[in-house]
Amino acid sequence: MKAATRDLKVLAVCIGKPEERPGKKMKTGINKHPTGETVFVGFEGLADDAVCNGKYHGGPEQAVYVEGNLTRLWWQRALNKPINHGLFGENLCIAGLDNQIVSVGDHLLIGDLVMEVTAPRMPCRVLGDRMGDHGFPKLYKKVARPGFYCRVIHPGYVTAGALVRYVPYAGERISMTEMARHHGKRGSPELIALYQSVPVHAKLRAFLSNGLIKF
Repeated sequence: MKAATRDLKVLAVCIGKPEERPGKKMKTGINKHPTGETVFVGFEGLADDAVCNGKYHGGPEQAVYVEGNLTRLWWQRALNKPINHGLFGENLCIAGLDNQIVSVGDHLLIGDLVMEVTAPRMPCRVLGDRMGDHGFPKLYKKVARPGFYCRVIHPGYVTAGALVRYVPYAGERISMTEMARHHGKRGSPELIALYQSVPVHAKLRAFLSNGLIKF
């Protein structure tokens, strides 16, 4: 599928509070739920949204986690169960968007809010707990239809139903699917050079100097 500039829509805006994990000291913010309120989105993410493990989550390079609704519906069919908004821990669900077409550097414009795609979401044990299936993170990685993180270029407000202008990156494209499959591997000099040419996650950029694709 080829990405093209188009108008989409915010289907859901989801935020969460810090919650206990059974048997764990650190709380989690993965339990997101849709809100009907208008929410401010700044450089560190959505206002009043919990990020409990700053080592792996949140921060300016992962300020907003987005899922495309076409991918959400794909998961519903694949798992034969409801995938409610926020179940994967996403902040935004975008109607009409398939995660597989999204690449590093793509922009999402929602009113004054401007976001830039930095990296795919890589699944962890907490997602398995959330899904009630410890094998789910492995499946999520295997099918390579990951949601994605964005940095905020210009802060603004977002609400369900808002228009989204999706603008593909104009340079060389590396899709979220490709990034997910490259994660943790060493790349050829040509592949490393390609990654260095696009606006990737800052953590990944630091690894690239050693020939490693990791974020």
